[in-house]
Amino acid sequence: MSLRDPRGDGVFSATFKYWSVAPAVLVLAALTVLPALALLRMSVSTITFSEGHEHWALTPARNFAALFTDPGLAATVVNTLLFVIVAVAIEMVVGLALALLVGGLARGKGLMRTLLIVPILVPPVAIGNMFKLMYNYDFGLFNQILGALGLPAVSWLGSTSLALWSIVLVDVWHWVPFVFLILFAAVEALPIDVMEAAHVDGANRWQMLRRIKLPLLMPAIVVALVFRAILAFKAFDEVYLLTGGGPGTSSELVSLHLYRVFFEQNQLGYGALLSVLTIVVVLSMLAAGRRVVVGAGAA
Repeated sequence: MSLRDPRGDGVFSATFKYWSVAPAVLVLAALTVLPALALLRMSVSTITFSEGHEHWALTPARNFAALFTDPGLAATVVNTLLFVIVAVAIEMVVGLALALLVGGLARGKGLMRTLLIVPILVPPVAIGNMFKLMYNYDFGLFNQILGALGLPAVSWLGSTSLALWSIVLVDVWHWVPFVFLILFAAVEALPIDVMEAAHVDGANRWQMLRRIKLPLLMPAIVVALVFRAILAFKAFDEVYLLTGGGPGTSSELVSLHLYRVFFEQNQLGYGALLSVLTIVVVLSMLAAGRRVVVGAGAA
């Protein structure tokens, strides 16, 4: 029996592309598919521990009913939506403005790019501790500035009306460089001939921005927006380190609520269900972003 196909290539060559990636596919399946299936099983179960053993009971109705009886879930979802919308909107505007400004420099682009990406290189733990000191009521930098201006001190992290917005400020400082890097690369890739043609035709800066640059930058803007929305939706470090979700639940986000359900309330099944719903939201964001990017590219 011949091991060669009609084209003259051996079976080994014909199947090489499949078995060469098989190890990577198996590793990917072991690290993603199996844990995902375990999470799905957990999301419809109640898990208890006794005498060093775990006991699983299939209780899908009970887990879904917990969604409607969870006293802190509604406030958590509202806080998360406010956090994502406000933080990401500010980051997109500031990141785009910085990308356009730095992209328009004749000299010093490399230096400015290096300086602007410093915040994203700082570990989240260091950022949380740094801003917690700056927000301190007695000796924090912000209250010292207010005192120098003759204004009263503010409880930035202890006020139910300010705690969430104080975290938004930290998130903006931390993640604007991420948006800047994506959009700066897109600005640098803008076709020079189109810019020069528009300039020759008498277009002013506002017209070039609105009619040429923004449409050409739209795919990159959507990519940055989707990635930042997903990362903001999963934000945990800043909240945990700065306020712990307080005071009360005024700054508690979905990720921190998941942490409490899993590790403080020990509701593993219900926590897994919340995790699955979070994954569904993230995948929906990715799907919506992909459709917008494809539509922008086709346009």
